[in-house]
Amino acid sequence: MRRYLLDEHIPPVYQTQLLYHEPSLMVLMVGNERTPARGTPDPEILHWCEQNDFSLITNNRKSMPRHLDDHLAAGHHVPGIFTINLNVSIGLIIEQIILITGASHEDEYRDQIVYIPL
Repeated sequence: MRRYLLDEHIPPVYQTQLLYHEPSLMVLMVGNERTPARGTPDPEILHWCEQNDFSLITNNRKSMPRHLDDHLAAGHHVPGIFTINLNVSIGLIIEQIILITGASHEDEYRDQIVYIPL
């Protein structure tokens, strides 16, 4: 089962709704116990995701592609980055994340950024 880390700019309601609709998921947030602290730079969050096998959910469309390029150029990997649009219905975002979870194999989004909604 895919595990997700929500960055600190994603409202907590996304964690609540993901777990409500798919209780078998593991969904943590930056700043929770066992996760990077709030304010952790994005490159360090990518390292944490790699080491702990978590896909990142973020709304960072501006600098995350550059951070991923740097991360990959250094020989590292990530299970996937899902960049969401917070101006779109939360229901649609949750629905698409759950669809991705159920319809994909574990490494299908490795080293990629996927923009949601699809």
